[in-house]
Amino acid sequence: MKARTLVSWLVVCLLIGSVSAQQATVDRFRSERPIAAGGAGPRRLAVDVPLLTGAQPSLADLRLFDEKGAAVPYILLQSQVRQRTWASGDVLPITATDKASGFEADFRSVQPMDGIRVAGLRPPFLKRLTLEGSGDRVHWTLLAAEGTLFDLPDEGLRQIELGFPAGTYRYLRVTWDDRNSGRVPLPAGVHARHLTGFMPPPPLSARLAVERRGSEPGRSRYRVKLPAPHLPITAIDVIVPPDVHVYRQAYVRESRMAGMNLQPADLGVARLMQVAQDGVVAGAMRIPIQAPSEAEIDLVIEDGNNPPLNVAGVSIVFDDLPWIYFEAPAGPLIARYGNPTATRPSYDLEAVRNAVHVESVKDAAWGETRRIAAPSDATPAAAPLPDTGARLDGDLFSVRRAIPDGPPGLVALSIDADVLAHSRGPDAQFADVRIIDGSNRQVPYIIERRDEPLTMPVSLERREPGAPAAGSTDGRARSSYLLRLPYTDLPPAQLVVDTSARVFQRAVELFVERPADRNHRAPWHAVLAVATWSHMDNDEAASALVLPLPHVETNDVWLSIDEGDNSALPITGARLLLPSYRLRFYRHPGAALRLAYGRGDLAAPRYDLALLAPQVLGVEAQELAAAGATPGDAPQKEFISHRTFWVLLSSAVLVLVGLIVRLARKEDAALP
Repeated sequence: MKARTLVSWLVVCLLIGSVSAQQATVDRFRSERPIAAGGAGPRRLAVDVPLLTGAQPSLADLRLFDEKGAAVPYILLQSQVRQRTWASGDVLPITATDKASGFEADFRSVQPMDGIRVAGLRPPFLKRLTLEGSGDRVHWTLLAAEGTLFDLPDEGLRQIELGFPAGTYRYLRVTWDDRNSGRVPLPAGVHARHLTGFMPPPPLSARLAVERRGSEPGRSRYRVKLPAPHLPITAIDVIVPPDVHVYRQAYVRESRMAGMNLQPADLGVARLMQVAQDGVVAGAMRIPIQAPSEAEIDLVIEDGNNPPLNVAGVSIVFDDLPWIYFEAPAGPLIARYGNPTATRPSYDLEAVRNAVHVESVKDAAWGETRRIAAPSDATPAAAPLPDTGARLDGDLFSVRRAIPDGPPGLVALSIDADVLAHSRGPDAQFADVRIIDGSNRQVPYIIERRDEPLTMPVSLERREPGAPAAGSTDGRARSSYLLRLPYTDLPPAQLVVDTSARVFQRAVELFVERPADRNHRAPWHAVLAVATWSHMDNDEAASALVLPLPHVETNDVWLSIDEGDNSALPITGARLLLPSYRLRFYRHPGAALRLAYGRGDLAAPRYDLALLAPQVLGVEAQELAAAGATPGDAPQKEFISHRTFWVLLSSAVLVLVGLIVRLARKEDAALP
């Protein structure tokens, strides 16, 4: 009897533990959304952007619940359509009007399709159209309100295919817009893109804003913040005004691990092209890309001799996504997700996967997303990184700067010009740079080299150098400008100079002054760079002059312009473009951190990247800059720390006192 009682209690405890564990799992969901199923029975639900951004990348944490909290089984039906076939149809003309003409194509039976291709139209042509589909030639569905087909050989643009949301149709009808262009004859052939498997959900895309970033002349850079990392994105469409012509190379990049550091890596490259004729736009503004891992990507556009492109935004294009198939109950239905520890469920519904005809299943609809607050008694999650590294004496660094306080999580700390000048720099992998907490323990970090440059404005002062320039006695006018750098020992950079002049040609020289030495009897000029700066179009602004500036151990750099017999070229501004870096690290709750650098006795740190890298990639970081450095004020480097100084001084005093006592004893012993 006692044994049975003990077993019963064990069973009850296990059941209670199971319920508690299930409740704890539910409590860890961070988002929920109602689902409008429209009644009981089989339903299909398309994956959308809020679900992709809130759930795990594989949707393993998605759960459906009825009004009583019971789980509703579901399966993900991934379309097997990877190879699409083209089938020809019979072309039939439609009645033309003063503003429109077109044709219908009969494909002889109702079939699943998601695209049309028009062949045999004589180029060049650029036509706007409306596309409709029907199964019985009586009831028509609008597939594309404003599509465009074109073939422009001179511009290298050709688009004779048009995709549309997948559906089952027999007839496709194309209505040409003839208001701003000549009519085209009936095409020699019309083909429909047939689907061999079940129909996938409608193509998913989302428009995003872009942030213009600093860049060098002839190149535009934009940062695109994605809704989440690890999204199944296959392309981005660059959105520009419809009335501009475009012919530029473009790249999409993100930071990826390369050895011990993060480096910019290309996700995709394409030639952007757009032509506007009579209010109709033909273009190829899509850049196919690899799926990004990060929550932000960089768009780089080569402007050449053109002004920067006015990019209004981008549209991200997602890969083929699965249907969510389930059998809806009669009452309300809710979805929960956002649990990073959840694993993919397994339901008996898997047994009917191959028997589901998803194309004939009714659609369900998503409701608004609601965030689920964490329970008040929930314990905070453990930090995903090792707490700290080894201790270092912060007083031995010549520069110590506070890092602004902030919430725990991933931080991207910008490396500014002060760090570039006063640390051992990028050539030494910033070997002496450390992030230190209040206990002088190191905080592990990863160095990230940014693709965009660090821009620093500088002033050019019109002055005459102390040493005469070579060839200064040739009677030609020269303009000399003193560029006073805020730091010495900056890494190699680029000097960018702007002018308001439109038509000119000048020889330009960049140099530093050197004192007399064994090879020069008088002060002389060490030339750093030479260039010819010219512009011949009075209708467009001149391109900026870009000169390489190598590492120099001085603050004063001179710019000399050979004006010839012309008036002085107006200089409107100058700036330095320096290499750009960030430090990615994890801030723990309540940590007071400092950025320290300026030591010559340290090797580059080696942190446990096997643990660190997965935490800093694919996580949105808080961008910060360290406080406390003023450009132009070089730090006073300490030879030894205060503690070491007093220890040595005390030891020296003790030794000196001992010597004095010893000498005094010898003198006493020598006295008669």
